Amino acid sequence: METLNDVTREGKERLNPSLTNPNWLILRRRRQIFQKWLAKIEDPGSRVLDVGGRIQPYRSLFRTPLEQYVAIDRRPSPLVSVVARGEEIPLAGNLFDVVICTQVLEYVPDPGIFIGEIRRVLKPGGFLLLSAPAVFPRDSEYDLWRFSPGNLTSLLRSFREVEIAAEGSSIAGLIRSVGVCLVMLARPTFIGELLCFTLVPLMNVVGAAVESIFKPSNDQFTSNFSVLARK
Repeated sequence: METLNDVTREGKERLNPSLTNPNWLILRRRRQIFQKWLAKIEDPGSRVLDVGGRIQPYRSLFRTPLEQYVAIDRRPSPLVSVVARGEEIPLAGNLFDVVICTQVLEYVPDPGIFIGEIRRVLKPGGFLLLSAPAVFPRDSEYDLWRFSPGNLTSLLRSFREVEIAAEGSSIAGLIRSVGVCLVMLARPTFIGELLCFTLVPLMNVVGAAVESIFKPSNDQFTSNFSVLARK
């Protein structure tokens, strides 16, 4: 069983990743996107549902007191309020002002049912903050889907407003993909650890510098998309 320290540490690394993390470029960008969106939509007394909320990395981005923060996940942890599937949320409808769901949709057998349940528990005018992968190596037998702006827009067609943001350009996506694959395929495994402390930080710094200086707009090979949708 995971301890509170385990999940808290994992959540902090997701929110503020170290340069040794091959996912640093997209995690950094996702935090920036969510900060911008939450600054626009958050309201004191909000009720928030975190679907897949085992580690809750983005909870601290809410700067005002919350009336309620509920986390559901199929895997129990000290931070999970309700052990449940996102396709069958055991909560009343029209209950939450904001739903957060990050890096869960790819594991869901029927994303349409999943999104329908999220919409059901949102209040009218409530917001969904979502992130989903576009390019990433398959990490388990439960990893089923990858997403583009087109199929995300289709999945969220029942929402009245949808904004989709790439978590970095194609350059960032390429650098991140190379870093992840190098570490994942390294044998023996200590070579992967060595790469995380040598080549990976250099690749991350170069990627951030290129994006900052040249501001590339092509997102055809971006690794991930963030979504803000309003019911």
